[in-house]
Amino acid sequence: MPIYTKGGDKGTTSLYDGQRVKKDSLRVETYGTFDELNANISLADKLCVSPKNKAILQHVEYKMFFLQGEIATQNTQKFLENSRTISDDDVHELEQIIDHYTTELPKVTSFILPGASLAGAQLHICRTVCRRAERQFVRFSTDTDVRPVLERYINRLSDFMYIMARSEDHEAYVQQVTNEVLKRYAQAMGR
Repeated sequence: MPIYTKGGDKGTTSLYDGQRVKKDSLRVETYGTFDELNANISLADKLCVSPKNKAILQHVEYKMFFLQGEIATQNTQKFLENSRTISDDDVHELEQIIDHYTTELPKVTSFILPGASLAGAQLHICRTVCRRAERQFVRFSTDTDVRPVLERYINRLSDFMYIMARSEDHEAYVQQVTNEVLKRYAQAMGR
């Protein structure tokens, strides 16, 4: 079965609820940017050193489908009846992760370069794509009714990406120091 439908050959696309809209509509641009973010999150989770961070990011990747699905639906009620949705619990979950990592990581006293490790750099890309998607979402929500919980979740999401980038940079630094200590120990022992 081919993956193409030819339905978009005239510049329109089908939404979750079956309605067709122009591909350059703000709705499509908004959920498309969140799709771009999700692809970048997937890359970040593959680059992560920390298994815990990988698992957290994979969990967020699944949540992104619910976010995108709701944005990709003109008939929100139909989506709410047929799919899982972003909830206040999801916002709280992001806040808990941010708060936990903020207390565990060394304090930041100045601006930091975006990514001292490969995973950290990729997570900063996620943060910036998320901010762009948030700006589009704000424009989109000016003329469209959206559930306020989506705005809160999206706003926490970029802070979440920032703290995950810091975590991965810290993990990479600890691993680098550990490897250097082991290397020097091995040299001192004549190995």
